[in-house]
Amino acid sequence: MMDFLWQTYHRLIAELRITQHRFLYDQLTLEHRLIGIVGPRGVGKTTLLLQYIKENLYQEQNAFYFSADNMYFNNTTLLACVNELYQSRHIRYIFIDEIHKYANWNQELKNIYDSFPDVHIIFSGSSSIDLVAGSYDLSRRAKLLQLPGLSFREYLNFSTEQQWPTVSLEDLLIQHQAIAQDVSQQKQLMEQFNEYLSFGYYPMVFENANDLYDALGNVIEKTIYEDIANFYTLKTNNLAHFKRILNFLASIPPGNINTNNLATNLQIDNKTAENYLDILKRTGMIKMLYPKAHGRQVLTKPAKVYLDNTTLHQAINTFLSEPVEIGTLRELAFMQFLCGAKHTIFYPKLGDFQIEDMIFEVGGKNKIWAQLQEIEGRKFLVKDQLLIGYDNVIPLYLFGFLY
Repeated sequence: MMDFLWQTYHRLIAELRITQHRFLYDQLTLEHRLIGIVGPRGVGKTTLLLQYIKENLYQEQNAFYFSADNMYFNNTTLLACVNELYQSRHIRYIFIDEIHKYANWNQELKNIYDSFPDVHIIFSGSSSIDLVAGSYDLSRRAKLLQLPGLSFREYLNFSTEQQWPTVSLEDLLIQHQAIAQDVSQQKQLMEQFNEYLSFGYYPMVFENANDLYDALGNVIEKTIYEDIANFYTLKTNNLAHFKRILNFLASIPPGNINTNNLATNLQIDNKTAENYLDILKRTGMIKMLYPKAHGRQVLTKPAKVYLDNTTLHQAINTFLSEPVEIGTLRELAFMQFLCGAKHTIFYPKLGDFQIEDMIFEVGGKNKIWAQLQEIEGRKFLVKDQLLIGYDNVIPLYLFGFLY
């Protein structure tokens, strides 16, 4: 069976054709002996691992990749596998995919880390796994990297074979006109941004765009009936609630969700409804926007709940044959860009979003300052379908260059 793992590894490396890199690629240095890549299904974790091996380690023949959900591990352990690779094959760089599919993954990773001081391990896992608070103190040993879906910048680079760089939020706010004048030279930029909102968050769009939504439907099913079912040990009849919640969120404005109404519609209690929303958040299926608060107010329920990204939002509305509310799509695009760049976002008393001391209002090209007139300090109007901004008016698409 080990021979089969070797054949699979070499076949996957040989068939890898993707040349563009996700933004996280440059953070995969071997200075840390234990690195975890965490992200929802479908965002490119496997490709990232294989790319790094092929371009940095493959020729040295001291690296190996395998998926922890392989049948091989029905009869052996990760520790035994690593020991064999170490002793007989002289492997020192081990890449483990789908680590969350393996029972007791955190204890075994800790044991491997402690038992083989010259071995480096890079593993990938679903967002449904609490890798940071592993019960065997894995967090003290591991460097964890979060991988969201594609930014608009990455989507452009993948689809046009260009190398647009990232920009920091502060540089964007100050220099947005100069940046936009450069980026707007890209042909059909607005058309590509609209395509991104509909299809571009998941890298698999470049494998088969025509079947993307079907593939995304499969991602939803596996997230619910495999990841959530296995990790949270929920009964099958309870799992159907998660799909109903996603459909519900796709069909209403993000601020209209009420856990009381949600619980009533699902015929469950309020605490269970809140728990289900938290699970969907952990699995990368939804985003929650909380008001800015202090002390006990930090425990406040979310002010808005969104589906996780614009492509997921579009796909579920397509499944439901429902029209997409453009205002929700714009807000969600802004959120996924800022969250992907690791900025903490709150819901302010006035405006749509607050980041540190800055207030942002998001809308279409005809949006005006009316809702922000009373706000003192730094405030910005973010407009969709605007190529180049002015003053504190910034095109929405530019925030897609933050990561």
